[in-house]
Amino acid sequence: MSQPDVIIIGSGMGGATVAAALAPTGRRILILERGERLPDTPEARDPVAIFRDGHYRPTEEWLDGAGKPFNPGNYYYVGGNTKFYGAVLLRYRAEDFRPMVHLGGTTPGWPVGYDEFEPWYSRAEQMFNVRGELGDDPSEPPHSAPYPFPPVPDEPEIADLRARLKSVGLHPSSLPLGVDIDRWLAAARTPWDAFPNTGPELGRGKMDAESISLALALERSNVQLMTGIRVQKLLADGSGRITGVLAERGGRAETISSPVIVLAAGAVNSAAILLASANDNHPTGLANSSDQVGRNFMNHNCSAVLAIHPFRKNRTIYQKTLQVNDFYLKGGPDNRPLGNIQLLGRISRPILAATSGLPGWLAGPISDRAIDLYAMSEDLPDPDSRVSLKNGQIMLDWKRSNWAAHEALVTVLKQKLKKAGFPLVLSKPFDRRTPSHQCGTLRMGNDPATSVVGPRGRSHDHPNLFIADAGVLPTSAAVNPALTVAAHALRVGDEIARTETGA
Repeated sequence: MSQPDVIIIGSGMGGATVAAALAPTGRRILILERGERLPDTPEARDPVAIFRDGHYRPTEEWLDGAGKPFNPGNYYYVGGNTKFYGAVLLRYRAEDFRPMVHLGGTTPGWPVGYDEFEPWYSRAEQMFNVRGELGDDPSEPPHSAPYPFPPVPDEPEIADLRARLKSVGLHPSSLPLGVDIDRWLAAARTPWDAFPNTGPELGRGKMDAESISLALALERSNVQLMTGIRVQKLLADGSGRITGVLAERGGRAETISSPVIVLAAGAVNSAAILLASANDNHPTGLANSSDQVGRNFMNHNCSAVLAIHPFRKNRTIYQKTLQVNDFYLKGGPDNRPLGNIQLLGRISRPILAATSGLPGWLAGPISDRAIDLYAMSEDLPDPDSRVSLKNGQIMLDWKRSNWAAHEALVTVLKQKLKKAGFPLVLSKPFDRRTPSHQCGTLRMGNDPATSVVGPRGRSHDHPNLFIADAGVLPTSAAVNPALTVAAHALRVGDEIARTETGA
């Protein structure tokens, strides 16, 4: 390929979806991906390799707020973190786009409303073949189109759970998912949550960034994917335009130029790249005249909750088909929002032993009799919760917020589960090592003094720089961010197509 018209940094949900949106325009698009394609090996369906041995985790270390090294659960493969995600493709609620009062503070709202964003959600749901059903979720925002496919069916124990939750006054609803369940189970009878999507034809049934949007983009001869290339920094001229990227591949540095740059390396790495791109004209980093690059990091407050009955076995394989949003907008102290409840992928005996430290003889009986849930509450933006660089190394100082709301959510969930017939309910918060829902470091807004990009991802400081990952999200809401990132990426692609000549 000659000099590309557009360089996209990252092939995850944001970058791959921008590429899919732009590919039909004929522009020469070069996607730079730090990792390689995931091979189809036995480890892909081995819970011990994944959860105990960390087979797919990166070798790099970040620093926490105290300067202590840790190994982040941040994956570097074609398709990014979506290769391992739970394929939950939920919309933010309409209220999430407006300021909302929580126990821990008030969210800032978005520079656009839900109504403006909604058509892009519908487009993203169509692209990713989302399976779901409208009508049961009391918090569901308006849809201009139905889900393209019916929901993934409950397994028998989950159908029983759904009935039990209804019997105690809750409104369980089907979880919107991007999974071809028959194809997934034909490859191996495992959950898909945290299991990589590998195999022939770009995957075994999970709708991820590689198997869907990147595959669509690469159908066109004007799109090229370059793997094993790590972008070190962006280059800017004296006028403030981004001229290209400085990257490293196979131990050699190279500069690649393009009139349009799309940064989609993930909320942490995109912020780190901009900070590392500081020059004489931009001493605190590119796109950072607001001093907001790296700030407002959010990652959700989450706990695993195990509902156990000593005389009922859980024979499910995948389990992850149900959610409860009765407490999403209300129900906490002072009737404040608490968050989302959804099922986890099945926590089998080896997974529980690997993640809890319990001996196998104890993990087995617990796992065999537990239904596994995931309680998720909103993490609020805080300018001191941030990504920075220390001697070139990423430092992630995550300052949790709104924890009282999360504790209240876990408490009310335990109460409801006990009333629903589970005499023993255990919970454990997720730790800080897995920024799987990372967002907020490159805030979207109308005011260049308080935000990094505008409502369609264009940098306030550099008109030919766009950001297309979860870094732009002004709030974390209390749902999985993947579909919102895809919808934003479609908006970014549309903005570039309408306004950039590519020459």
